[in-house]
Amino acid sequence: MTSPRNRKQPAAIGAGAALLTLALSGCSTTAGQPASDTSAPQPTIVATEVAQVTTVHEATGMTLLEGPTFSDDGLLYLVDVTAPPGSPKVHRINVDTGESSSIYTDDQSALTSAQFNPADGRLYVTDFLGGRILSMTAEGEDPRVVFEGEIEGAQMSPDDLSFDDAGAMFVTDAAGALAPYWEPTGRLVRVSPDGATADVLASELASPNGLAFTPDSSGLWVTLNTGNQVDYLTLADDGTSVATAHPAIRVDAGKAQIDSAAVDADGNLYVGLHNRAAILVYDPDGSLVAEVVVPDDAGVSSATNIAIQPGTTNGFLTASGEEGGFVYAFEALGEGIRPSNGG
Repeated sequence: MTSPRNRKQPAAIGAGAALLTLALSGCSTTAGQPASDTSAPQPTIVATEVAQVTTVHEATGMTLLEGPTFSDDGLLYLVDVTAPPGSPKVHRINVDTGESSSIYTDDQSALTSAQFNPADGRLYVTDFLGGRILSMTAEGEDPRVVFEGEIEGAQMSPDDLSFDDAGAMFVTDAAGALAPYWEPTGRLVRVSPDGATADVLASELASPNGLAFTPDSSGLWVTLNTGNQVDYLTLADDGTSVATAHPAIRVDAGKAQIDSAAVDADGNLYVGLHNRAAILVYDPDGSLVAEVVVPDDAGVSSATNIAIQPGTTNGFLTASGEEGGFVYAFEALGEGIRPSNGG
């Protein structure tokens, strides 16, 4: 998820949302130089509109769709980060018909990502403003606080979320997203499946944003929003600490910043962009192999997140801008799997 433009803030959201709209844009060791994506032109895949889900909110001055994730019955769920209190915050879309409906709202959160937990089947969302992880049913009912509170003396600013096969939560803490990249304070956090314990896996990160496990769960990609870099990590056998980490991909994005991430069954990595309506696609070795673009006349300025429908090559991205929040479709390079839901 990424930093929205400045605008007037309603009293209902206050200074916290002002910080959110500026800050959300959004493990490195020095194991060699990361791959660079400065190379010959790559194939361009033009995305097509599926549905307009939201318009710009008068109260917040914008809309920002994030966290696309598929349920087992093929419906696409996503969140609207800047929805004001009482407005729809979790949406459900039929990608075949383009029909959408709201399933959840509240008066206090800024939801930044969504994922279905493979262990209990519930929908989990991150609340950036509250520093919490919530869960609910697929109908938006029975909301529960799964985790909140300080981690090693500091409250988390949770951005994106991924699960391992056992249901442990891996969360990017986008703390310090307003700071220059050379003053990194972000973290990568692991929360136990029951929400009882949380461990900092990596710290002093340049506004970590997206994260995605490799298809075999042996590695974890983490995007650094203010660093425009993708790091690659491996975990210890018990998953509670980092075994190795290195800068893997350096993204030459100009004025844009990298955002959320997803992988397909072939190990290709899809990286969303803020301030440019495009998705960058890298092969498992970190070479740029394709670019997914939203048409220039679409009225959107960012394409921040991605999901690929499991068992198909039907890719979908969230795009937001002055015309509202949209879902676009594209042909992915590989089939979707569980880690193909981008935070």
